[in-house]
Amino acid sequence: MTTTITLVQGDITRQSADAIVNAANSSLLGGGGVDGAIHRRGGPEILAECRALRASRYGRGLPTGQAVATTAGRLDARWVIHTVGPVHQGSGSDPEPLASCYRESLRVADELGARTVAFPAISTGVYRWPMDDAARIAVETVRNTPTAVEEVRFVLFDDRAYEAFARQPG
Repeated sequence: MTTTITLVQGDITRQSADAIVNAANSSLLGGGGVDGAIHRRGGPEILAECRALRASRYGRGLPTGQAVATTAGRLDARWVIHTVGPVHQGSGSDPEPLASCYRESLRVADELGARTVAFPAISTGVYRWPMDDAARIAVETVRNTPTAVEEVRFVLFDDRAYEAFARQPG
């Protein structure tokens, strides 16, 4: 089965999907950007599960490129999949940790049985990954990752992000 990739411009916290991916920081305790918005709209249940993860498996935080799921709280989803993107270090930054965010999120989605997954443009905010490069990595990785997910929806906050993802082949 082929995964359908769709693009939507808007607020990821307003999406209806089995799983919404959070561009989290390694603490899993909320932050700015997408992370803060998901925690605010999803409510305290998400933070409670993130705190439990920190107290058990992820005492030092979630490593870059990995993914873990919690409840979605009050979001219109069953789960939030938290993944920690890499901070862009300038030219020559290794794309593998960013690609791993998408692969690992799809792996977790498959474990959960999620069929629709909404992704933000991971690492393109305060982590400064160049939008065109991030879009290429995201789309190529999703296209080349075997998964039972039926629809991957990239939910892009503004025109610049939407246009960068729309320029990707396929």
